Amino acid sequence: MAIKFCGYSLHTQRFDMTFKPRIPGYLLRLQTEGKCKVILNQKELLVEKGNLLLIHPEDTFELSVESGGNSGDYHVFCEGSWIDSWWCRSDKPSYSQISLDENILGIWRYMILEDRRSVSEKNEEILHYLLRLLCVSLERSANETKLHSHRPYAVTRMMRYIEENASSNLKVEDVAQHAGLSVSRSAHLFKNSLGKTIIAYAHEIQLAVAMDLLKHTTYTLDHIADECGFGSYSYFYRLFKRQYGVSPGKYRSSTKHKAFHAI
Repeated sequence: MAIKFCGYSLHTQRFDMTFKPRIPGYLLRLQTEGKCKVILNQKELLVEKGNLLLIHPEDTFELSVESGGNSGDYHVFCEGSWIDSWWCRSDKPSYSQISLDENILGIWRYMILEDRRSVSEKNEEILHYLLRLLCVSLERSANETKLHSHRPYAVTRMMRYIEENASSNLKVEDVAQHAGLSVSRSAHLFKNSLGKTIIAYAHEIQLAVAMDLLKHTTYTLDHIADECGFGSYSYFYRLFKRQYGVSPGKYRSSTKHKAFHAI
């Protein structure tokens, strides 16, 4: 698998790009600022912030930014056997709306920086895995926004926000704001879709992190409680025992005992 070109572009003046009859590899393009017009296989599209384009080499593609306009995007042209296989294993939406997830943008930035290194310092293996990670992350994000998804996209946005912030001082108001909903609407939609409250889901994430720390670190129980965002050990203790039937200390002792016998 090879990256032919990747980067970030910001156009503030007239800009046109045309690929006919064939573009140089697969094109992954995410609009992050402003807007532009695209003609994809003779169909005109208005591309705005959050729009993802997944373009096949045999597609025809034209892009234009009007004079005085503003358009920013991340993009990568790539080719190879892995990308061929990835593309063919499922239907790829050529045009979709995704969340501008900072994790995805971080992967893209890392890939751009690695690709800019000199030939002697560039690590092709790192680029290979970054591109694979980017592809599957974009695909998952695009699938989560489909209208036929088993849950509303607003709920998915709330879930992702909770997963990233559960160990901090998470507030229901912040979750609702992230989804662009009122507190009451977000709480009702979340409970109706997942059968649990926003706080209950946050506790699940916190407890899962705590279990890993109990098994794989020597942190004190107080430190784990603080690290996972419980605020106090007594609160952590109550939630943990209610969920798993044992105290955090006994759970740690049992896992250490099993690990000892496994050796």
